[in-house]
Amino acid sequence: MNKSSFYQPLLVNLIWLSCLLFSISAKAELVIEITQGRDDAVSIAVVPFAWEGPGRSPENVAGIVSADLYRSGQFKVLPPADMLSTPTTEAQVFYRDWKVLGVEYLLIGRLKKGQGDTYLVDFELFDIYQQKVIRHGNASSRKPRRLAHFISDEVYKQVTGLRGAFSTRLAYVTKEKLGKGKERYQLHRADADGYADHVIVQSGEPILSPAWAPNGRHIAYVAYKSGKPAIYIVDSFTGEDKKVVDYKGLSSAPAFSPDGNKLAFVLSKDGDPEIYTLDFKTKKMERITRHFAIDTEPSWAPDGNSLYFTSDRGGRPQIYRVDLGSKRVSRVTFQGRENARGSLTADGRFLVMAHLHEGRYHIAVQDLVRGTVNILTATDLDESPSISPNGVMVIYATQKGNRGVLAAVSVDGRVKVQLPSSRGDVREPAWSPFL
Repeated sequence: MNKSSFYQPLLVNLIWLSCLLFSISAKAELVIEITQGRDDAVSIAVVPFAWEGPGRSPENVAGIVSADLYRSGQFKVLPPADMLSTPTTEAQVFYRDWKVLGVEYLLIGRLKKGQGDTYLVDFELFDIYQQKVIRHGNASSRKPRRLAHFISDEVYKQVTGLRGAFSTRLAYVTKEKLGKGKERYQLHRADADGYADHVIVQSGEPILSPAWAPNGRHIAYVAYKSGKPAIYIVDSFTGEDKKVVDYKGLSSAPAFSPDGNKLAFVLSKDGDPEIYTLDFKTKKMERITRHFAIDTEPSWAPDGNSLYFTSDRGGRPQIYRVDLGSKRVSRVTFQGRENARGSLTADGRFLVMAHLHEGRYHIAVQDLVRGTVNILTATDLDESPSISPNGVMVIYATQKGNRGVLAAVSVDGRVKVQLPSSRGDVREPAWSPFL
C-alpha cells in the first residue's frame, strides 16, 4: 500500500465530518469543534433515516444524531460513503457488512409525517457483535431536531450507561463593541449543539451570571438596567422579565435550589458581601454567612441542605461549605493558591472549580471522596465552569487570541471541545438541567 492510499480513508473521514459539522451548525451561533476525543471511542454507523412522507425530509435526522455522538468525543462515526449497505429495516441488516468495517453499533430508523404538524420517528440500535437489536424506540414531536436529539440521548444511554444531555440547552452572554465607546450585551438561549440560538435579553450595560431554574425554562441573571446591579428572572421563551433582588450595593451570583423553591445570591447591603437565600413561597430572605471577608458565588449541594461558596476568609479565595441548618462553615479546598466558582456534579462526588495553578486559571475537579485534584484544562483565563446535568462535561469561558470564547472538557479530562462564535466575546456559560 502506498502512502497516498493509506491516508485517503482518513482524509475522506475528515472531509465528511467537516461537511457534516458545517451543515448541522450552519444556523448555529456556536459551532462545536472536537479538539480531543477518547482513544477508545466506540465505533458506530448511523444509516440515513428513511423518509416516509411527501417531498423531501424536513431534517437530516441521521446527520444530527451523528454530529451529536461525534461531538461527545466518545464515538467514532462511520461516514455514509463508507457503508456497504444502507438498511432502514431490521430485515435489511446483514451483520457481516458492519463487522468487516469494524463497526460495534448500528443505528437505523424511519421518519414520517404524522397528523397535523407532528412528525413520528422509530429506530433500532443493533449490537453488531451480539447480532441483535438492543434498543427499539419511537417518539413524536412537531420538531424533527428534537426527535434526533432524543435518539442521541437513547443511544448514548444504551452504550455508556449514562443519560445523554443532547436534548438540553445552554445559556451564555455575548458582548459586542458597537463603536463610539458603546457596547451591546445579550443573553442567549441555544440548544446544546449550538442550534436554535435565541436572544432573550439585550442591554447596553453588563449582563452577568445566568443560572437555570430546575424547570429548564426560567433563568436568573444579574443586570445593570438601573445603573446598579440587580437580580432578575426571565422566561427564556417569552422574554417576560421580573426583578427579584434589588438592594443598595452589590447584588450578584444567583443560584436556584435543586427544588426551585429558593434562590441563593450575594448582597453587600449590610457591608461585606454575604450569602443570602430567598424563599419564593414565603418571600422570606435569610442571611446565611456572617464574616468580615468576602463570601460569594454560592452553589447548591444536590440535596439542597448546604451551599458551597467562595471566600477569602483564609487569606485567599478558597471554596467552603455551609450547612443551612446549623450554619456551620467548613473549608473544602486546600490544594492550589486559589480556588473559586465551585459547583458539584449531580451525584455530589466531584467539585468542579476555577483553579489557580502556576499563575494561570484552569478548570479543575476535586474528588470529594478521595480528596484528589485533577487539572482539566491548559488554556489561559479559564473561568465560569458549568457542569452538564449528566455530570460528564464541563462548559467554561476562556480566551482565544483577544476574544472570549467557550470551551468544554470532560470531567475525566479525556475529551476537549471548542465552541467558537461568530459574534463578539462569549462569556458566562450555563448548562440547563435535563428537560
